[in-house]
Amino acid sequence: MKNECMGLINLDSIQNPSVNVLSDHRPVATIPIAGRYRLIDFTLSNMVNSGITNVGIYAREKYRSLTDHLGSGKDWDLSRKQGGLYVLSPEIAKNNNNYGYRKGDIYTILANIDYIEKSPEEYVIVAPSYMICSIDYNDLLKYHKKSNNDITIVYKRVENANKDFKNCNTLNIDKDKLVKNVGNNLNTFPSANICMDTFIMKRTDFIECIYSIASMGTYSYIEDYIINQLDNIQVGAYKYEGYLKCITSLKSYYEASKEFLTEDVSREIFKSDRKIFTKDKSQAPTMYGENAEVKDSFIATGCQIDGTVEDSTLFRKVKIGKGSIIRDSVIMQSCKIGENVVLENVILDKNVVISDNKELKGDKDYPMVIEKNETV
Repeated sequence: MKNECMGLINLDSIQNPSVNVLSDHRPVATIPIAGRYRLIDFTLSNMVNSGITNVGIYAREKYRSLTDHLGSGKDWDLSRKQGGLYVLSPEIAKNNNNYGYRKGDIYTILANIDYIEKSPEEYVIVAPSYMICSIDYNDLLKYHKKSNNDITIVYKRVENANKDFKNCNTLNIDKDKLVKNVGNNLNTFPSANICMDTFIMKRTDFIECIYSIASMGTYSYIEDYIINQLDNIQVGAYKYEGYLKCITSLKSYYEASKEFLTEDVSREIFKSDRKIFTKDKSQAPTMYGENAEVKDSFIATGCQIDGTVEDSTLFRKVKIGKGSIIRDSVIMQSCKIGENVVLENVILDKNVVISDNKELKGDKDYPMVIEKNETV
């Protein structure tokens, strides 16, 4: 796929998910997950693993943490003279004389359209940051070329749509694998073709499409335009078979954190040949005290553990005091937990301090969340 397809990661999609207080001060794309990663790492790594070396990220707002995490792109081998990684700010749109500042990914893309126009690749893949999967875009490109579709959308057939994919779009697909209409998953039926909000098309067609939509002024999001043009353009469907988690709520984030601890999911996502890349933050090894007991958990580097940790995820530099018990919880970077503390079904954002002898318990379906930098 190298030099044949460019990638766009869209953080300004119509879905615009919110993950409770975890996304109050950061975009969903940079929410920490699985001990050392951010959500955007999965989509970005899928592109890099597929040979895509020109990636643009359309930011929305609160993207300081995004630029801090991505840096020059060197951790994804995207610090290059040709191609590379580009974070494209939506603020440029405020000075656009033709269209002004308007909400929606159409106008964010339009404000930075010169980046796409100058790119040499023939095709463009657009994907969100909140769909966690391990997909080979080379297979998608081959399918798209063979099908002669104007646009090919990626989907997954699931049997748990009424539980895990609330408000995601669903595709009605005919026998020729063409998309006939798009609906919204209202959690009514378990079986559904879940749209992964990922599609491929020719780069020149994509540019023409953006200009056309903007000139009409009818749509703010490219997704709306595609849905309303199904009778006029050929939109095909590519079936993805692997693990998929859509992070659009606190519940789905917590479930993903638990699922990553299972052997099957961990092997597919983290232990395959398709590596998940992230910002390198080397730390000293974790220290386990004489009272430490850890079971079925992910423990990052630089931690100090002198208590019990079960079915939980600990990020870097977390400290667990003597006699403390951590169960079914997510403890983010640099949290300090005192002695004789009990945490169950709890998510601690960064730099939270829990003093001695505290007991915090959330529900397994709706965990308790403590905001960043809080002291309890």
